[in-house]
Amino acid sequence: MSHIAQNLREILARINDACLKANRNSGAVKLLAVSKTQPSQAIKDAISEGQREFGENYLQEAIEKINELQEFRSEITWHLIGPLQSNKTRPAAENFDWVQSVDREKIAQRLSEQRPESLKPLNVCVQINISGESSKSGVSPEDAFMLCEIVARLPKLNLRGLMAIPEPGANNMSLSSMRQLFDNIKLSLSEKALAPNFDTLSLGMSDDLEEAIAAGSTMVRIGTAIFGKRQYK
Repeated sequence: MSHIAQNLREILARINDACLKANRNSGAVKLLAVSKTQPSQAIKDAISEGQREFGENYLQEAIEKINELQEFRSEITWHLIGPLQSNKTRPAAENFDWVQSVDREKIAQRLSEQRPESLKPLNVCVQINISGESSKSGVSPEDAFMLCEIVARLPKLNLRGLMAIPEPGANNMSLSSMRQLFDNIKLSLSEKALAPNFDTLSLGMSDDLEEAIAAGSTMVRIGTAIFGKRQYK
């Protein structure tokens, strides 16, 4: 068994255990394998073990891999989870299935305008800066309602939920506040008959996936614990 196969099984077991402790169905939490800086072969190894959702941070590197792995394109789902500059929205709109890092109206509008007609609407999450860190992207919790409503009204976007990267060692209150924000926005959108597919809270990584699942995360983003040490060039 390859180390990636072993690591995937261990992570899936952790997700399952966390769901049991939180009285949640294990199928309620998706595993997003974060493959940034990893070679295409590592992704192939994960695909062979049944992994189907992959997250990338760096646009150019990601597109190279998407092209290299074109034979699997219909099987797997590509998520952009890194910051997106407004001058890079076109390749993101043309190549990804999800963009989880929408943090301002300009990015959302360009993604909608540049999404090819031949493709389904682009799944997006609004990124929340839950810790208020100046070094991190994301809209403030207070401004999230308005941005989500704007995104939900754009024709080629499918608003799926919220994403956040809490500061390391974030307490459970910080994680729980994300769930509360998610529930409040979902209710607000529902009352306006918007975003019927708003179902994703992308929260939790290797070190805090148990706490994130207890707080209500529906998608955890795991990189090093699956693929091993990142291979920066």
